[in-house]
Amino acid sequence: MRFSVKHNVQQPNAINVASINRRISVAPMLDWTDRHCRYFLRQISQHTLLYTEMVTTGAIIFGKGDYLSFSDAEHPIALQLGGSDAKDMTLCAQKAQEYGYDEVNINVGCPSNRVQNGRFGACLMAEPQTVAECVSAMQQAVDIPVTVKSRIGIDDMCEMEDLDRFITTVAEAGCDTFIVHARKAWLKGLSPKENRDIPPLMYDRVYQLKQQYPDLHIDINGGVKTLDDAELHLQHIDGVMIGREVYSNPWILAGVDERFYDQAPNELTREQVIKAMQDYTEQQMQQGARFWHVARHMLGLFQNQPGARAWRRYLSENGTSDTATPATFDAALAAMAQR
Repeated sequence: MRFSVKHNVQQPNAINVASINRRISVAPMLDWTDRHCRYFLRQISQHTLLYTEMVTTGAIIFGKGDYLSFSDAEHPIALQLGGSDAKDMTLCAQKAQEYGYDEVNINVGCPSNRVQNGRFGACLMAEPQTVAECVSAMQQAVDIPVTVKSRIGIDDMCEMEDLDRFITTVAEAGCDTFIVHARKAWLKGLSPKENRDIPPLMYDRVYQLKQQYPDLHIDINGGVKTLDDAELHLQHIDGVMIGREVYSNPWILAGVDERFYDQAPNELTREQVIKAMQDYTEQQMQQGARFWHVARHMLGLFQNQPGARAWRRYLSENGTSDTATPATFDAALAAMAQR
């Protein structure tokens, strides 16, 4: 089995995510949602929209590595960009389209100091005109959707008037899709980890955005633990983005295609997913990857199932070794059976 990787090739039949019911997505998570993670998640759900980790414009334009390649199997897939220079953002959006991405998303939600120093991420909520200029320039240059992921505010920013001003300004520049993390980000006083938990969730504020801007596509992010949670949110808004819960319990996506997209249910068992990942891992290791680069994303595959702890323990203790191979998955399954 071969796994092709996109590399500066325009896909003639690329999925237009603006034309489909794009209700469920997996959040971009730094150091987690890499191409191995996305390939794994795609075995579980065929229709969930997957996001890359945030990639900065500097890395794409000046970096020595290839930060944009992905497997054809990962569609539908969106590139999340970090940056604030309209010219650089436009160049990267054009590259994203050439590679075959289905969407390009602007990060206006990350609160880390490194991101702030680069003048992108959540700090841009205080600069709606800068974001609007990026959106306008990018949309003039590409055909794929340009979307924005933000918080409901930062620091002392008012999550009512200031958030409305941000949404209005960026929407008038041509953005019609906003993914809103229903928490403020405190750029001063809280770490990125604390910003994921301490600021209270304000779902009602995101619901209100949809009421105020009925023509916009509004997705909600933050604290979603189950598909029942997603169902409740979808009574008020257009889409739900799930983050850390997918990483700790990836099998949550197994019900997405049937429940939210009226498509055939996922018929693969967890063991069949492992077999698919063994084939993929073998191919990736032939290209220089280590077993752990793939396996680390699969630790939660048996979450809430008998033997889940034995599965995690075996992979954690043996998967980081230079001698680990795709057969290590079989050994981890055997360890589960012997628990």
